[in-house]
Amino acid sequence: MSTELLRDPDEGDGTTDPFSPVRESVTGREEHLNAPAARIRPDAVREVLSTLRDEGGYDHLACVTAQEYEGRYESIYHLRSYDDPTREVSVVVPADTDDPVSESATPVFRTADWHEREAYDLVGIEYDDHPDLRRILLPETWQGHPLSSEYDAERPQIVSLSENEPIEPGSSASAGSDTMLLNIGPHHPATHGVLHLQVTLDGETVVGVEPDIGYIHRCEEQMAQSGTYRHQIMPYPDRWDWGGGGLLNEWAYARVAEDLADIEVPEYAQVIRTMAAELSRILSHMLAMGAYALDVIGDFTATFMYAIQERERVQDLLEDLTGQRLMFNYFRLGGVAWDFPEPREEFLRGIREYLDGLPRRIEEYHDLLTRNEILQLRTVDTGTLPPSVAKEYGTTGPVLRGSGVDYDLRRDDPYGYYDELDWDVVTEDGCDNYSRLLVRMREVEESATIIEQCVDLLDDWPEDERTVQANIPRTVRPDDDTEVYRAVEAAKGELGIYVRADGTDKPARFKIRGPSFSNLQALPEMAEGESIPDLIASLGSLDTIMGEVDR
Repeated sequence: MSTELLRDPDEGDGTTDPFSPVRESVTGREEHLNAPAARIRPDAVREVLSTLRDEGGYDHLACVTAQEYEGRYESIYHLRSYDDPTREVSVVVPADTDDPVSESATPVFRTADWHEREAYDLVGIEYDDHPDLRRILLPETWQGHPLSSEYDAERPQIVSLSENEPIEPGSSASAGSDTMLLNIGPHHPATHGVLHLQVTLDGETVVGVEPDIGYIHRCEEQMAQSGTYRHQIMPYPDRWDWGGGGLLNEWAYARVAEDLADIEVPEYAQVIRTMAAELSRILSHMLAMGAYALDVIGDFTATFMYAIQERERVQDLLEDLTGQRLMFNYFRLGGVAWDFPEPREEFLRGIREYLDGLPRRIEEYHDLLTRNEILQLRTVDTGTLPPSVAKEYGTTGPVLRGSGVDYDLRRDDPYGYYDELDWDVVTEDGCDNYSRLLVRMREVEESATIIEQCVDLLDDWPEDERTVQANIPRTVRPDDDTEVYRAVEAAKGELGIYVRADGTDKPARFKIRGPSFSNLQALPEMAEGESIPDLIASLGSLDTIMGEVDR
């Protein structure tokens, strides 16, 4: 909720004001439910963000939200700390409607490159001194910005032949006349979706990689903005990551909407959510491991089919619970749709039987994958991503933890029932493709540990206290101009959502922070200087889902 700056930034309740070192650049204050927020001058972005990073420890640019109000544009930089993600600030940068320009944050946070390009592409805000400010999802010839108020959706668009030229001026693919350009995708099995890589080779060495996204145009944010909080948005999150992380995506929306509307979830429902989310995480990781075997060692008949078989076992359990095998639509604001199927004891016994057989099967996957000499030769010391570089690009999830960074929102920004359970955050310090694979395989074991504890709790839960959903209004209308950013630890990393309410039963702005977006941006850092096979192994190690990238 926006308010004017009525007092000195250092006055208040005695707590340290994160904006005190940059008070000269602050022009106003706002109330965001998740973090202190301040408006700053458009020409002070780099100064403010540098100070907050270096002196305040806000070293994680999680998301950049661009939006348009009546009379102004606005960019919001959502900053967190990798050491403690509950330490958050929101830096709000207004821009004039007639000339929507502000300073680029890319020199401070490299992940701002893609985020600001998306803001320019869809909303129309320009960023001074951005190293490569051009459209990222739409062709350069596109007329207008789809999320701006003046956009004419009926206007015909023409994409000229020049749009298909492979090298954009100033891109990493413009490496010199002695190089060769290789196009990989956009329709290629190793790209895991409609992703186009413009790869520049010097002999057999990769000297440039340009990820070209924007082939799907999911319009997921616009669809969410056209739906009601209570009933119409929840079916969409399953479709952001169709690899199996659907319940985790549902939780991301549930968490932000419940904070926005001040909804408290019953404890019993929290345990069910936690159990179901970890089953969903196993689904996602198994697909990642099976597809990686295809990418790196061409193993379809053994490893890939083993992984698919493992997914089928989990999907059978989730189908019994939710009624669906992929697009679950099981979470509800305030809890879950319903309790366990009857007979309850038989359902819980099925989960236990699955967990009992998982350790033996995990050993088989290690024999097929991590102990495979060919896979080791292809993945050890390839796709290296040092911890500092991983943080600069805002990577999260197994990609970040594979670089040795101990960051997991389930523990560090607790939600659900995670802080009541005994489990460990998995990290590997190899910083390479092999480490990212190991993290996912070990996380399957940790998910099993969490699920087992949830089953024990749920089995003994008193029957008269099994409340699956809070009593909430039929129509949810958060207060006007209420703003919040919340995130969960999805299978691929930090899945965040920013919502601004306008007093109606639909969001005024709904921004999705897909973890694959920032993870994919780091690909050139991992691949340049290596070979084409190493590039394929690096891309597979990111486990991207393009529907989550293009949104």
